[in-house]
Amino acid sequence: MNSPTPAIVTQNAARPLPRWALLLLCLAYVVPGFVGRGPWKNADVAAFGYMQELAHGHTAWLRPLLGGMPPETDGLLPYWLGAWAIQITPDWLMPPEMAARLPFMALLVLTLAATWYGVYYLARSPGAQPVAFAFGGEAKPSDYSRAIADGALLALIACLGLAQLSHEATGYLAQLACATLIFFAVATLPYHTVAPAVAMVAGMAGLTLAGAPALATLLGVGSIALVAFAPATPSERRLRWAVMLAIVTVLAAMLAWQLDLWRWRLLDTATQGKEFKSLARLLLWFGWPAWPMAAWTLWRWRKQLFNRQVHRHLWLPLWFSIVSVGATLTTQPADRALLVGLPAIATLAAFALPTFRSSMAALIDWFTLLFFSISALAIWVIWFAMQTGVPSKPAANVAKLAPGFTPEFSWLALAVALAASLAWCRLVWWRAARNRAAIWKSLVLPASGAALGWLLLTTLWLPLLDYARSYAPQASQLASALGPEPSCVQMVGLSRAQVAALQYHAKLRLQPASRNTDCPWLVADNEAWPAPENLVNPDLWTREATIGRPTDRKEFILLFRRAASPD
Repeated sequence: MNSPTPAIVTQNAARPLPRWALLLLCLAYVVPGFVGRGPWKNADVAAFGYMQELAHGHTAWLRPLLGGMPPETDGLLPYWLGAWAIQITPDWLMPPEMAARLPFMALLVLTLAATWYGVYYLARSPGAQPVAFAFGGEAKPSDYSRAIADGALLALIACLGLAQLSHEATGYLAQLACATLIFFAVATLPYHTVAPAVAMVAGMAGLTLAGAPALATLLGVGSIALVAFAPATPSERRLRWAVMLAIVTVLAAMLAWQLDLWRWRLLDTATQGKEFKSLARLLLWFGWPAWPMAAWTLWRWRKQLFNRQVHRHLWLPLWFSIVSVGATLTTQPADRALLVGLPAIATLAAFALPTFRSSMAALIDWFTLLFFSISALAIWVIWFAMQTGVPSKPAANVAKLAPGFTPEFSWLALAVALAASLAWCRLVWWRAARNRAAIWKSLVLPASGAALGWLLLTTLWLPLLDYARSYAPQASQLASALGPEPSCVQMVGLSRAQVAALQYHAKLRLQPASRNTDCPWLVADNEAWPAPENLVNPDLWTREATIGRPTDRKEFILLFRRAASPD
């Protein structure tokens, strides 16, 4: 008799991952990257600039401006969250940039939790359950579901593209969290009422307010179809939920219309052709190692996928993945659009685990072991070279790429990095000691390796990354050239990130250039000078300084002083 599903799992293989280990892994992944750094270019510091303006009452909450410029992304929710956090957090407790990140740390935690619970309830679907053995011994439904949910969370953490973007206080993290809430809501509909309803309303409204109303509409329409046709619940309940989802989707679209959030950012054919190679590279590495496993799931579960009966555990993550990849191919920025689909891709990857052969699991283990061990060793060697000058070549490369950087030593960072490295060695020993039966074993090393690499980068290398990715060194030089408390500074051609960084690090209040303003100072981007004559008369300004970013040879800020008026 043919197996109804390709999943053949014993009770021994469905043992859950120890809760303390899973929570410790999540903690090691979430906290580093949010703590101990300044705002980084470009989206991170630009978003922080709008949060600062809102928190201090310098701009309107529904139409925020920074240096006279509206946000590059239309979502309001991330700026509101950061501004509220700055307002309610005392200055003596933490700096404003750290206060602004607190809601986004919560959003990343929410993303991980919603992914786990969503996959848990999808795995409890009858079509997702493993084959029942003739004489018993198959995995219990609850244990199997927990093991699959553990695997999905590990696959999500293992995705290489998640690390940086999920640790930036921007609207893209808000979009990720809200899309995952919608995923969770649809996954749990057959089992609960209140939690999925609250999650659906919060997810649809949040995704719309985060600047992705079209994405919210597409996910909502797909969810309506899935709820209407999936046979997991009685027909009357399916109809009620489908109507509720339709109402929420329409209300979210109307909210976007009312706030003027509808924007089309489709690429033209010529641009899309030029970017095809970069898009292919992005799709290859961003979701690694989850996407090859997701493809394997679609192949192994193909009979259930194309069956007349709609299987929620396949079609729900598949639809979310299709929408995300479609947005990646047709809009900019592509990596931010792909970020939203990572939980769905990780879900598909998790359902590959019950179908793996031992040879494939061994291949994943060895590749992961070599890749992350070599990466961790390289991080340690370069850190040691920065501190001691030995080996000399890595130290010289750092000095060349980051001129003016002075290495800093931190006992706390060293202790955390050593503890993480020893934990990695212990984990490798555990994995290689014997053939473990748990189905999630193949994703333990990828997830732990990704967390290890991110933690080492954001502890040992954090001063270097802060120096390289921050505008602080450039802003400090500008503040020195301007002198104490300049009365008025105009700006022309600066980006949103530059304006935010100069206002925060150099303590300036910049205003757009105008012929009618009698400011003694003018700051301009090198590519924007000479400025349009309707804004600035170049004959009235004398260049005082040219200030570059130490790690970018093409980015300069020009400082001008108003020349004395001729008699």
